[in-house]
Amino acid sequence: MFPMPATNPPFDAALDATFLAEIATIRRDIHAHPELAFNETRTADLVAAELTRYGVEVHRGLAKTGVVGVIRAGSSTRMIGLRADMDALPLKEMNDFPHRSKHEGCMHACGHDGHTAMLLGAARYLSANRDFDGTVVFIFQPAEESEGGAAVMIEEGLFSQFPVDAVYGMHNWPGIPVGEMAVMPGPVMAGTCAFEITVRGHGCHAAMPHQGIDTIVAASQLVQALQTVVSRNLHPCDAAVVSVTQFHSGSAWNILPEEAVLRGTIRTFKPEVQELVERAVERLCSGVASANGAQIGVVFDHRYPATVNSANETEICREVAASLFGADKVRKDELPSMGAEDFAYMLREKPGCYVWLGNGPGTGGCTLHNPHYDFNDEIIGLGVRYWVDLAEHTLGR
Repeated sequence: MFPMPATNPPFDAALDATFLAEIATIRRDIHAHPELAFNETRTADLVAAELTRYGVEVHRGLAKTGVVGVIRAGSSTRMIGLRADMDALPLKEMNDFPHRSKHEGCMHACGHDGHTAMLLGAARYLSANRDFDGTVVFIFQPAEESEGGAAVMIEEGLFSQFPVDAVYGMHNWPGIPVGEMAVMPGPVMAGTCAFEITVRGHGCHAAMPHQGIDTIVAASQLVQALQTVVSRNLHPCDAAVVSVTQFHSGSAWNILPEEAVLRGTIRTFKPEVQELVERAVERLCSGVASANGAQIGVVFDHRYPATVNSANETEICREVAASLFGADKVRKDELPSMGAEDFAYMLREKPGCYVWLGNGPGTGGCTLHNPHYDFNDEIIGLGVRYWVDLAEHTLGR
């Protein structure tokens, strides 16, 4: 049996405690040696070495540090992809346990160390127990955090080299109890767009504001006005977020600066909503500029698209999760999220499904992108078993 709390339902498991302890050791080693986007050299070497040790066919070089493992069984041409992300975040870790980050200013604060370890565990098991008919492609992707490693892997031939019929992803989720999973068709993660607004006025002495055009006042008005974009422009049943996250201006206490810069993020699920939000932002920029005699320009930087699960593959994942956890433990109330995920690029190319695996209560700072976060090793067995069951179910003999 997996080491699980008594509150979770029992289920059959072919993985013993020694197996899981070894995968947890790998997870903690990756946690202690985090690497940022496209620089996951040590992590990629570790992944490739483990896959080779398991007898898995290994391919390297996509998106610089990407690793792909392939296991074939039987004679079927069916092929599925299972994906894990490998990169860490530029964040100083505040934990003090033995496997804390050894790299100052860099840590695994999103659980990609756990995702990588769980997929390695699944590869190890499936290589030794090829109870399926077809091909499983294990995709270890670099640069999920903001740099779009999935898109780069695709551009460099991921799906032409490995023409999977469907692709599946999984993320740990603090706040969902251990032993539960969130699965839902349609949009599950938002598309993301960064924006930069530049306010130009006329600098002057702070004691003589009538001689200038105050960019700080204009930019402050704009920060407030942007809060009406969602509440007063969108249909109440549509969802979007507009957040100003940076305000840069000035260098002295007695000078009204010539320029102010605002930066932030827009999150939406639908292209038409994104378009509506952008037009509303532009109108507000124009209006505030006119009211203050300033010049205001905005630039939109479209990043990840929305992550959209296909219906058939979602139903497959729901069935597997229900069999593993119990139907009452497969939930959809946590979805969707305004967070973004570059697995979206893979789902634009192939049908598939992205699920959330419960990581526990998320208390004490153990939430995503928090300096006190740590992946819950208690769920490693659950993640491995999910991947194994999904492969065997999808490629059943």
